[in-house]
Amino acid sequence: MTTGSDPTDRGWVVLVLAVVTSALTGPGQTIGVSVFIDHFVDDLGLSRSGVSGAYLVGTLIGAALLPSVGRFIDQYGVRRSQIVIGLLFGLALVNMSQVNGLVWLAVGFTGIRFLGQGSLSLVATITVSLRFVRKRGTAIGIFSTASSALMAMVPVVLAVVITAVGWRWTWVVAAAVVVGTVVPIAWIGLRHMPTGAPRMGTSGDSRVDIAPDGSYDRTEAMRTRSFWILASVSGAAAMLGTALNFHQIDLLGDAGLSETAAAALFIPQVIGSTLAGLAVGFVSDRIGTRFLPAAGMALLIAAMWLAAVAAPGVVVFVYAIVLGATGGAIRTATAVLLPAWFGTGHLGSIHGSLTLFTVGASALGPVALAVAESGFGSYPPAILALSTIPAAALLLSLGPESRLRTVTTRDH
Repeated sequence: MTTGSDPTDRGWVVLVLAVVTSALTGPGQTIGVSVFIDHFVDDLGLSRSGVSGAYLVGTLIGAALLPSVGRFIDQYGVRRSQIVIGLLFGLALVNMSQVNGLVWLAVGFTGIRFLGQGSLSLVATITVSLRFVRKRGTAIGIFSTASSALMAMVPVVLAVVITAVGWRWTWVVAAAVVVGTVVPIAWIGLRHMPTGAPRMGTSGDSRVDIAPDGSYDRTEAMRTRSFWILASVSGAAAMLGTALNFHQIDLLGDAGLSETAAAALFIPQVIGSTLAGLAVGFVSDRIGTRFLPAAGMALLIAAMWLAAVAAPGVVVFVYAIVLGATGGAIRTATAVLLPAWFGTGHLGSIHGSLTLFTVGASALGPVALAVAESGFGSYPPAILALSTIPAAALLLSLGPESRLRTVTTRDH
């Protein structure tokens, strides 16, 4: 490795490059795909339910493949992995420009969800986790919030390009931007990151992080109570956060809000997510990580209870802030706790396995809330019933601390 005199070896440079990489996963994220849905329905002659089903299938298949991507990152390093993933993601985006039926659309969704929403996001997050040690929490908090802010611009940009060149050529333009940015970032900006499985040892923030002695591999991690705490907490947040957002217009419409007002509440969610992500990063560096999972679940329970009593005015605004804060807190806490509890030697494969649970849970959330609402006859009792899920995860995270120390004693 070289010294810190090279600008590309500086932590803030790597952080900025990781933020840009994460933002460019936008065409594979739900917010990016959403601007194409009406075009799929109208131009391909598909039903909205058919497109939704294809998206669900693609998302689940993509999630199932992520553990293998994690192993690839562990073996070949984030630089090589980002180059390969960036090129493949570009091809997957070009493929979306050629879809002509439901089956092809499902295959296309699988590609962009697996390579963009899953794989490229994973490698960007791991890059930050490897690059920072003492200030990892703060760095991940900044990474999460800045990535979300930039990604919020993606659907606007895509909509403008669609108006200019049509939806099929927009996928090609997106592919060119992704490959033309992500690959050079990896080739030039990440050349001081580990090129293979990390060596044993530790290092400070002025150099690239190296895996500590005693890092857990994926099998060892999945045998610990700590892994399942993270799986339950992140899964509950993904499942119920997605459910509330998916049904937000209908849910808040029943509470007395107009469709426009309900849609506008996504803005305070971004504010809540930003504030919580930065706060969790700051707290993890200066106070500790012991109660981060429980705090995330407490926020989720509060958001669900507020949703159950939502009404025009202050209550619904607070609900949106708290729901956004839940997502920001859990995303940052998970990214901080994985390397803190299990080390960085096999971070990719462990993170990939955890993402499998998270994405799977997010796919089930909208269905679970719809079924519960149908059974109870309205949203409030359905939401209160489902709030038992984060309550159970909260109790699990507050178990005996001694059972966590078997993991944290191997931290760096």
